[in-house]
Amino acid sequence: MSVIFAFGIGRYPIGTRDLFDFVLAATGLGRMEQDRYDLLSNLILDIRAPRIAAAVLVGASLATAGAAFQAVFRNPLVSPGLLGVLAGAGFGASVGILISGNWVVVQLLAFACAILAVLFALGIANLFGNASLVMLILGGIISGALFSALLTLVKYAADPGDQLPAITYWLMGNLGTARIEQLRWAALPVFAGILIVWMLGRALDAMSMGDDEAHTLGVPVALIRYAVIAVATMVSAISVSMVGIIGWIGLIIPHIARLMIGPMNMRLIPASALLGASFLVGADILARSLSGIEIPIGIVTEIVGIPIFVLVLSRVRRGWT
Repeated sequence: MSVIFAFGIGRYPIGTRDLFDFVLAATGLGRMEQDRYDLLSNLILDIRAPRIAAAVLVGASLATAGAAFQAVFRNPLVSPGLLGVLAGAGFGASVGILISGNWVVVQLLAFACAILAVLFALGIANLFGNASLVMLILGGIISGALFSALLTLVKYAADPGDQLPAITYWLMGNLGTARIEQLRWAALPVFAGILIVWMLGRALDAMSMGDDEAHTLGVPVALIRYAVIAVATMVSAISVSMVGIIGWIGLIIPHIARLMIGPMNMRLIPASALLGASFLVGADILARSLSGIEIPIGIVTEIVGIPIFVLVLSRVRRGWT
């Protein structure tokens, strides 16, 4: 429902009747004046459809990644940025803007550095033997701090008249930069990643009781843990590389889903994906309609996410039992 509503909201509102008539005309089941059809086609298919599709894809992927990381680390405060994905992507994108300015280069470097940041965190965690959950978290903190420092260095070296504003704008997140061509290649690995995490839901449920208990049930704890981290990192990196850094979704959406349906991951993963997609579509509606100019989506998710998290904070314990 939020997706249908989003097509009609914007600087140029489109009524429900116009949407219905356009769909009929586009499918050959109705007729519409050519000028009116061309205008609606531009608004619906060329401008709003890519950003709405991006909102669905990114919202679902970040919420699923957040639920997966929280299950793996058995920690309600974990989000997709724990192992340095967001800091790495920010650094990679800033380097791309600094050396090229071509958005394909920016997105490729953002994706590559997001993966590199997580590999660095895992390397730190395994530096002194087998990585425990605590060492993985500490490795993520170190990796995030390192790539945040590198991002600051790049911003310091950037041209303040051109490159620095572009870096700052990218870091705030923007669904308007998504293109249908990008979404086509990104959709398959993202949805495949969500499916893989969902299929590992029973193993994650077993691991929630502790590593020893999961071992007694025949669950290969280390393999499942690293598999989930790898898949969740991949979908997060793809999403962030396309639209920039969008926070809070991976933290608060899994909590809301737990309060609604409980902590079982086989149900929690798809519920988080659906709620995350709906939340980001709604946030995009606000970003496009609150003022005469579009507000970066990352700002909207933070402003909306903070009071929502405060509201669910008192019930977080219940969602984890």
